[in-house]
Amino acid sequence: MENNSILVIDDDENILAIIEMYLKKEEFEVSTCQRGDKALEAFKASQPALVVLDVMLPGLDGWAVLKQLREESEVPVIMLTAKGDTQERVHGLELGADDYVVKPFDAKELVARIKAVLRRSAVPESPREVNFPGLSISLETYTVILDGKQIDMPPKELELLFFLASREGKVFTREQLLEQVWGFDFFGDSRTVDVHVKRIREKLGEREEWSLKTVWGVGYKFEVNG
Repeated sequence: MENNSILVIDDDENILAIIEMYLKKEEFEVSTCQRGDKALEAFKASQPALVVLDVMLPGLDGWAVLKQLREESEVPVIMLTAKGDTQERVHGLELGADDYVVKPFDAKELVARIKAVLRRSAVPESPREVNFPGLSISLETYTVILDGKQIDMPPKELELLFFLASREGKVFTREQLLEQVWGFDFFGDSRTVDVHVKRIREKLGEREEWSLKTVWGVGYKFEVNG
């Protein structure tokens, strides 16, 4: 069964009540703690999927609690703080926080951030290298090796090939590929994808074992034959 338990650590009873109310509306189970020196005990007792952690706490501050949590677990942690300066945020992220919300905050935004962090943490780490007969594509070294020889391929061509090859058999539209490979801020048209696919095919040539296929009216996929 999916873990939907959230531990909220804050010494302000009003804030705890508001967060708890909004989370329960979204069908989360909620545990609370008001002291930093009791936080680890509360964490072990509740075994949450995510921790919302205030910086200013009695007994032990949030930074010290975060260090303790990171010694025990990689559970996602969202920090709450009244300080909004960049140095504070960087400090929290360096200690292992997954996100950072500045008080006063909108409870709906906090819930949205909690859901977003949980979605990210649920996605397994993607491979950085994929291999097929005669073909190796690596994002670690940004290289494409075809039959033992390195193929000269610009970063976007390589990233497009890797994206499709690492999701072998799945069809993606041109718009999805623009979004996933070029990013949300890329303002181009779908012909950009077609041009890159054409160049990739020219460099890889025709193969019996695998191919970069056009799915007419939809988009492209990388397919292993046989």
